[in-house]
Parts: sequence; C-alpha cells; structure tokens
Amino acid sequence: MRWRLLCLIGLGLFIVGACGAPAAPPIATAVVNQAATMSIAERVEALLQRMTLAEKIGQMTLIEKNSLTPDQVRELAIGGILSGGGGYPTTENSPQAWAAMVNTFQQAALESRLGIPIIYGADGVHGHNNLYGAVIFPHNIGLGAANDPLLMEQIGRVTAIEMAATGVLWNYAPGVMVPQDVRWGRAYEGYAERPDHVATLASAFLRGLQAADVVAPQRVIGTPKHFLGDGGTAWGSSKTENYALDQGETIGDEAWLRAVHLPPYQAVIDAGAQVVMASYSSWQGTKMHASSYWLTEVLKGEMGFTGFIVSDWAAIDQIDPDYYRAVVTAINAGIDMNMVPYDARRFIDTLTRAVQAGEVSEERINDAVRRILTVKMTMGLFEHPFAATELIGQIGSPAHRELARTAVAKSLVLLKNEQQLLPLAKSIPHLFIGGQAANDPGMQAGGWTIEWQGKTGPIIPATTILEGIQAAVAPQTVVEYDRYGRFSGDPGADDAVCIAVVGELPYAEGRGDSAQLSLPPTEQRALQRMEEACARLVVVLVTGRPLLITDSLPKWDALVVAWLPGSEGAGVADVLFGDRPFTGRLPVTWPRSLDQLPLGSGTGEPLFPYGFGLQP
Repeated sequence: MRWRLLCLIGLGLFIVGACGAPAAPPIATAVVNQAATMSIAERVEALLQRMTLAEKIGQMTLIEKNSLTPDQVRELAIGGILSGGGGYPTTENSPQAWAAMVNTFQQAALESRLGIPIIYGADGVHGHNNLYGAVIFPHNIGLGAANDPLLMEQIGRVTAIEMAATGVLWNYAPGVMVPQDVRWGRAYEGYAERPDHVATLASAFLRGLQAADVVAPQRVIGTPKHFLGDGGTAWGSSKTENYALDQGETIGDEAWLRAVHLPPYQAVIDAGAQVVMASYSSWQGTKMHASSYWLTEVLKGEMGFTGFIVSDWAAIDQIDPDYYRAVVTAINAGIDMNMVPYDARRFIDTLTRAVQAGEVSEERINDAVRRILTVKMTMGLFEHPFAATELIGQIGSPAHRELARTAVAKSLVLLKNEQQLLPLAKSIPHLFIGGQAANDPGMQAGGWTIEWQGKTGPIIPATTILEGIQAAVAPQTVVEYDRYGRFSGDPGADDAVCIAVVGELPYAEGRGDSAQLSLPPTEQRALQRMEEACARLVVVLVTGRPLLITDSLPKWDALVVAWLPGSEGAGVADVLFGDRPFTGRLPVTWPRSLDQLPLGSGTGEPLFPYGFGLQP
C-alpha cells in the first residue's frame, strides 16, 4: 500500500490519496498550515492554544504498538508509538507490512480532532534491525574500532533511508554511553571508553541519520541515549531482575560525570539532536528520570537543549512504588514524553489527576507539549507523515550491503600475528574452520537483531564469515568446516591453517551482564580441540566486548577481534585474505583479568591498551 500526503498549505487542506486510501480530514487548525507566513514557534503556539488538557497529555504519551488500537490513537490523541525490540508487524516482517502498520496508526492520528501526526519510533541501533531484510551494520563497539566519521555519516544516512521507507521516522540511537566496565551487557552499544571518541562518532552518525536529503527538511530524527552516566554503573548496584551493572548506580562525583559522561551529549546537541532519552541508571541514590538537576537545570538549561526528553521503557515506574508519585516526580523533573509500554490510559489518567491537583503545573505540561510539537514540525512530520514507500527498493540493497561490508573490514582489530601468519594466501591448500560463530548469522549480529535479545541461527539474510572465506579462497583450496572442531582431515599438516571463529551468544541490556567474560562452553570446547590439533591457528573472536583470554593467548598464532559484524561476514574474509588492510584499533582497554575492571582498577598493564592494533 503506497500512501502519499499532499499538503495544500494555502487552502489549509490535507489530502491522502493512492490505492483507494481514504482522504484524511483537514487538520483542525488552519493556522498550522500557514507555514509560509508563520514561524514554527508561531505555529506551535497557535496549535497549543487550541488543545485541551487531554490532547496535551495525549501528546506526552508514547505507547508500544501492541498495546493500543488505531481507534485509541484517534480517541486519546496519542503523540507517539513505538516498536520495542522484536516489535515487527504481526502479519509478516516485511517492509510493506511495516509501512502498512505505521500508516494505519498515522491515519488514525490524522483523524483525531486536531489531526496531529504521531511520531513512530524504534531502536535502529545497527541498521533498521527489527526489519527482516534490512542491512545490519556492526554494533557500535566495532564502529568505534573503525573510528571513521565519514563512514559513520554514511551508515546514519543508510539507516535513515531504510527506516523512512517503513514509516519509522524516529530512531532511538545513537548510544552515546561511555562504557567503563566491559562486563556491562550494553558495552557493545557504546563506541568507546573515551568521551571524545564517542562524541566524534555519535555526532557523525546523527548528522547522517538526520541528513536533509533523505526527505527534506528531515525525515528520521535520532535520540542520543541514555542521559546520564549509564556506562559508568557499579557492579552489583542494579535492582532490576538479575542484572548486575545495567540500570545500576553510576560511580563518581559530579566532576567525574561532567568529565567522562557529559561531553558526548554536548557534541550531539551541537550536531542537531532534537530528542534525548533519559537513563535507567541512578546517581547518588536518585534515578536519572527523577533528577530535575540533570534533566532540567543541566540538559535543558546549561547545555541549551531545546528538544524534548523521552523516558526509557517503563523507566518512570522505577522512581517510586506509588505510580502517581512516580509520574509527578518524572514530569516535574523534566521528562516530556513518557514511554508507556502497556497502559496508555493509566498514565494519561494519572497525569491528568496530578494537573488537576496542582502537583504538576499547566506551565510544565505546556512546556513539554511545546517541545514535542516543535520537533514534529521541524522534522516535517505535518507535511510528510506517512512512510516513504518509494524508498523500499533500497532496503538491503547491494549498495547498502557493500557499505556494511566496508564497515566490517574497517572494524577488525589484529591483536596477535606470529610469524606474520596474516594475511593468509588465497591459494592455501587446506583450511580447517571451526566454531559456531563461523556459520551463524544470529551470532554475527548479536542482540537487538529481529528480537530484543537477538537469536542464534539464520534469523537475517546474511553472508556468514564461513561463506565469506569460501568465496575468498582459490578454487583448489580444500575448506573443511565443523562447528565443534572435529575434522576428518589433518589440521596439523604443514600445508594447513586453522581458523577458529568463536563467539558469544546473543544478548542485550542487563541480561548480558557477565561476571566471567568467557566464551560459551560449546565454543570453548571447539577452540580447545583446535588448539590441540592445529599446527597453525588463527582465532577470530565474534564478541560484543573484550573476553578474558590471557591464559589461552599463547596457544594461538594469530588473534583477530571481529566484534559483532552484522549481516556482511564477507568483510571479515576481506581482511583475513588481504583484500583490505587491518586498520582497526581497540576502542576499549582489553583487561588481563577481572581485577582490572572497571576501567582504572587493579594493578599492572592490561592485556592490550586502548588504541592497540597491529598492522601486518
């Protein structure tokens, strides 16, 4: 279904037409359509004056798509809808189904009394990763290793095109956390452990994502997250489920937060950020969602942020066991739009009672709605609310996949290379490859891929690392693969080389918090067999973070960290066989032991320092 919006501004009339799509009613206020004679600020104020309290609070409500109907969008004047991790359409996970789903919600919004369009959001953290068939880029830690701002802009633009094609015009990215402890389950969502490194890449991605030439003036807006200090929490401080680090208490005094965690936010604000997502984490016992100091005084005041602050998934619920008190505290602290996963009416009714009781002022409500409407108008949502289905043909295109393949190649870091074993000759007679990660698209992609936690197996269209190697070597090369490292040939022969491609199983957020930083048992056993049987062994780690490998490293002839490369595993082969050079550098310190975590702890030198990377 292809719907296109034509805005006849002079007449104040909006018409939707294509394939029999119903005509939307006029936007309630003709003033909003007089863009030629009014500034955005004037249009916002004119619309704000016509809104009821219910309509204002509706705009402050962001609800998960499975928790409401189009009729409720229309009735409640909902401001935003999202797909959580794995929140693809119930019909099928295709671009057409996504566009039809989003457009149906959007049509309902335009049929409300005022006809204010919704903004539809999702976590496109390494491409439009909820969509089957989208190109999946390396996770941010790999892009931090590539450290190429121009590449980041290109990735942002491709991500925007693939999202806009399906109507998802709001991306909950980039992550601008500065991870200080790689045991964190979100470490791979951060670009690097240093704020300047993060700031440069996050700003570049945001510029690409919000590029004016996707659909002018802007079609997809980013959401730097999570403000503030989510990458610096203390081990064991989390009170969520069985998490250890995620959503915990951030270490350090105010000077430390300002020095380490704040600079990337100023950089992305300067680069045009219009939305910021608050953090689940706490500082000095106060949840960030409850901190008027950080959200209002610092972010909106001192830093000059004029956009709106969105909560994380049900995050305001954690402020207080009394939901009423939690809502009052969060909104007064500076949260403008609340991500309510399941029950929009509960939030709307609660905030309405708070306003009526005088515990949340109408001025605070107006400020929040003013910010939300300003963003919607600035991004051109009133003029172009529907999916840009003319872009569907570019989703997962060869050009997009080639960019991702380049990103993979640039992200690889060479940590060991005895006897200059790498790059390998394509004419090598015998090649023995082991490890599940060699032939598993889900492991290559990691978490936040189709499902929130990701999933092993062929969950996305992808070229596996094994397939990339098979395509790279000469026709006469004999390639034997066994995920368990059990080979019928002789991996100890003088003319043979082994490649163990082993890695972590997919995870996301606090469910990935790890006290061991080790490979799963099946991968450990496969690697051990290859250590014992192979004459020359190359180890390729598919991982979202450094693992503890100090004792095993002497057994390996070469070590390459491939991070979580995404859908284009051929990019790994490009570097292993010398079609592209090793250029990646560690964006995080690789610890020798757990005693060296968090960053700066323990004694002695790390196994590999930040910035390390060999060049053959």
